[in-house]
Amino acid sequence: MYADQKVRDFELGVGEQVFLKISPMKGVMPFGKTCKVSPRYLGPFEILHRVRDVAYKLTLPPGLSTVQPVFHVSMLNKYHFDGSYIVHSDSVLLDENLAYEEEPIAILDRQVQKLRPKEIAYVKVQCKHHLIEEATWEAKYDMQER
Repeated sequence: MYADQKVRDFELGVGEQVFLKISPMKGVMPFGKTCKVSPRYLGPFEILHRVRDVAYKLTLPPGLSTVQPVFHVSMLNKYHFDGSYIVHSDSVLLDENLAYEEEPIAILDRQVQKLRPKEIAYVKVQCKHHLIEEATWEAKYDMQER
């Protein structure tokens, strides 16, 4: 009765290519937050076989040998070639939860936000493996501590 009408059947075949969803770890730095970004996709990987109605076994590279190769369909995305949103597995160190640590690489802009009693300085930070358009505003004090 209250089922989501936008949900569609997601069925993949053996031999198809899929991306694997990974997400950045939040709050891993002792003195500040990491960059705030949306989940990314790793891959593409080939489907070996269907395990259940909603689970598939993938061929993973040796660098991901600690990760179990069976994934729910919510962790998969069909392969459509466009290299702008792919994080390659050899450039990212993943843990067993398929998370990686964000690393800031460049400060793109600066601004000062004026509040009544004080001023807060912000810097626009680009993180590793992300485009310039995905840069986020971070407090300058937090970035100096890192």
